[in-house]
Order: sequence, then C-alpha cells, then structure tokens
Amino acid sequence: MRKLFTLFLLLATPAFANHLLIPMDEAQTNHLKAYGVTFQTLKHRVPVYWLLNYRGGSFLLPERTELAGDLRQRQVAFEVLTDEQAKRLRTSLDNDGPETTALLLSRAPRIALYQVKGNVTGNIVESVLSYAEIPFEEIRQEDVLEGKLDQYDWVHVHHEDFTGQHGKFHLSFKDQPWYKTQYDEDQAIASQYGFANTPQLKGAVARRIRNFCQKGGFLFAMCAGTDTYDIALATEGLDVHDVMYDGDSMNTADFDRLDFTQTFAFQNFQISQDWREYEFSTIDHVMMERRVSEKNDTFQLHQFSAQLQPVAAMLTQNHQRFIKGFMGQTTAFKKTLIKPEVTVLAEPTSVEEARMIYGNYGQGHWVFLGGHDPEDYQHLVGDPDTDISQHPNSPGYRLILNNVLLASSNLVDISGTLTAYPNPAADQLHLTFSEEQTGDWHLRILDSMGKNWHKAEFERHEATQPIDLTVANLPAGIYFVEISQGRYRATQKVIKQ
Repeated sequence: MRKLFTLFLLLATPAFANHLLIPMDEAQTNHLKAYGVTFQTLKHRVPVYWLLNYRGGSFLLPERTELAGDLRQRQVAFEVLTDEQAKRLRTSLDNDGPETTALLLSRAPRIALYQVKGNVTGNIVESVLSYAEIPFEEIRQEDVLEGKLDQYDWVHVHHEDFTGQHGKFHLSFKDQPWYKTQYDEDQAIASQYGFANTPQLKGAVARRIRNFCQKGGFLFAMCAGTDTYDIALATEGLDVHDVMYDGDSMNTADFDRLDFTQTFAFQNFQISQDWREYEFSTIDHVMMERRVSEKNDTFQLHQFSAQLQPVAAMLTQNHQRFIKGFMGQTTAFKKTLIKPEVTVLAEPTSVEEARMIYGNYGQGHWVFLGGHDPEDYQHLVGDPDTDISQHPNSPGYRLILNNVLLASSNLVDISGTLTAYPNPAADQLHLTFSEEQTGDWHLRILDSMGKNWHKAEFERHEATQPIDLTVANLPAGIYFVEISQGRYRATQKVIKQ
C-alpha cells in the first residue's frame, strides 16, 4: 500500500507547485536519502525548513528545477505544496503551541570524520553518510594537533580510544599484525609531536576537540569514543596506564585524583586498573549488569518541545519513538554517573541507563550515543560492514543524521551557561549566565503549554551581571525561563512553589 501511495505522489506533481514537502513519518520510502537531498539543497545555498515534531520531523524545500528529479532518482517520497499552503503550514507549526516549529536551516555544515589508520572495527557513521550522499572529509590525529579542526563545523569520533590503551585489545589481539601496526604508528606520532607516550598523545587530541566545541563546534561520539573521551579529560597529568601503554607502571594514587570538572558528561566514575579487563571504567552499563536479552533490548526517544528545547528536539526527530537496542564496547551510560546538567535524550523504560545524551560546552554542542551499529546488534572486530542499502528507513541511523543537521541551524544554544536559583523558587528568582555576549537581551517565562507569563528586555553590560526576577505572582507549576539575543538562546526549567 505504501508503494502505491508513493508512486501517486511522484506522478501527481502539478506544474504550479512551489514547495516540496518531504515527509519523515511512515509514508517515507527512504528516510536516509531524504537527509542527503536536504543536505545537497543547503549546499546550493537554498534555505530549508525542518518541521520539528511534525510527521517525524519532515523537511520543506523550495522547488527548484532538478529537485523533484533528484527525489525520484533516490526513491524519496515527497508531496507538493503551493506557496500559500507552505506558508500556512509553517505558521500553524509556529503558532499552535510550543511542541512544534518550522526551524530554518541555512547552511551545509563542513563535516569531518576522525579516523585512525588501519581501523578494523568499522565506522558506521562513514557508511551512513556515504549512503545518504552527504559529503565529509577524513581527518587524523595529526590534523587535530595541527589545528585543522577549525576548518569544520561538525566532527565525529567512533571507536577511538582516547585513553591511549589501544582499545584495551592487548590481551586478545597483541599478536595480530593490525594491532602491532596501530601500536607502532601511535608511538611514532607521539614521538613526532613531542609526547612521551600514546596516552599523552590521545589526551592532547581530546583537549583539542574540547577547544573546538568551546568555539562553537559540534562533536558527535559513539561507542568507545564517548566514555574514553571523558576519561582522557579527567586524567590529564595523571599516570593511570600500565607499562605496555606508557612504558612505566601506574601510580595507583592517581586513580583517586580524577578531575571531573574537565569532563563533558560524566562524574564520580572509577577507571579500570586491570589491563586485562575489556572495560575502561564504571561508566558503561555492561551486559552482566543490564541483564537484558536482545529481544527485549529497546530504548525510547524522549519528545521535547521544539520551541523551548529546539536542540534536543532536533536530535530526537524520528518516525519511531522506540528504537531497538544495539551493543558496542560502550553500550549504555549509567545514569548515576551522568552530570545533572546533561540532557538524557533516550533511555530504556526498564533499565536505569541512558543510551543517548547531549550537552553544551561553550558555544558548541556534544552528543554521545552508546553502541556501535544500530542495525548490527553485536558488531565484533573483523565483522563485515553493514549494507546500509538494506536499511533505508532505519530509525537508528536517523539518530546519526539528525546530528549532522544540528550544525545547519544558526541557533546557538547556550543553555549550559544559564543557572536559575533557588530552584524550586517561591518569590524571587536569580539568573546568572556565563556567556560573554553583552548588549540587549530578551527574556521570557513560559509555562509547559507555551503560554507567555512574562516578557522583558534588559541591557547586559558585563558577563557577570546577574538578573533578579520577582515570581511571587506566578501560579505553582513548571516553567521555562528563556533568554535570547539574535541567534543565541538559553532555556532553563524552573519549578514555582
């Protein structure tokens, strides 16, 4: 039935149409290629609307001569709207409450895939981007050290081990030619750039990526690229690696000196002291603790207000709310070790863990997604790559592609810099935010239904200037405080007693 419906859409294109709606719900025949066509439209410097929380996160594109042909060639379903119909749709999404909005995408981000030479674990993001026809460039650790990340807007790291322990594969693969090659190459690169060993090299790369985010870059990490990244940040200057990794024995006292103020997502974790253990730390929720079978391994995407939490909404657009689980060297994150300011985007309903999380760092964003390949439940070293063409409607792969478009919006979410206290509040609310932008700012207080309870403008003369609000007249309930200036926006949930 769906094929007949799609065929009708492709044949019934009137000549007077001015916009093409790409539905991203169950009516879509190729979700992944739809992202690629949207990306290529942005590359032509043609703005696109992302209709958040409307039909699975649909796209609205101005019609151009070759667009319909591109969609047909890629078997992407589309519908035809006149200018007036498109305008009414955008208006209704913006005005019918805070759950939906028509978000303007204005540019095609420059994409980098961070890869190490001789990768034997596969990079599913590379495969998905290639299938979707979204261009990217590969970068190496040498490129990061030489400052070339500044040439990009978005960077992905997959199965990289930022701790410098070579994936903790030493016990199982130390005699394999590929392992020996990677080991020797990392040591050589470390020496070339003045580092004493591989852990120091990898830590420096992690900090360069952090600086990239600080200046407005987007980081998307999967599998072991998530927890090992934070471990590398927390262990700067410490000796927590065994002799085969850094040439000397560990300083056991350093295991109690981790600096969690430097990490993006996690705190209060412990790192493994056993080189024979496959795990890096207590962050990963391992199989023995999870006790979930493959059949029952699913997680749920949370739904976010498109107007109040636009970044979280972008990252969770999908035609399915429940996603089948998939494993990796790092599969899931223990919720007890996640920092309170981090947003949990997806989690199971029966296990205390998070599968996808995101946060801000400076003017940039980061997203951590556990697991290796959404369409391969347990991908092992040496396994063949997944044939993406067999999964054109994969909801798991959509989580990857949502990340790419995050960098297409001019919106800069600085929510991580905004603090509201006391929270819950009774009569007075004090706001502080560390964003350095001064000048005229706008402030709104909205309830959970999107009703505007307070609106004001204020002039900010210095970065440390606080904001004091009287909220005694607000009814008890949940509110969102929003401050904005141009493309900068921050929101904070507040409970009024």
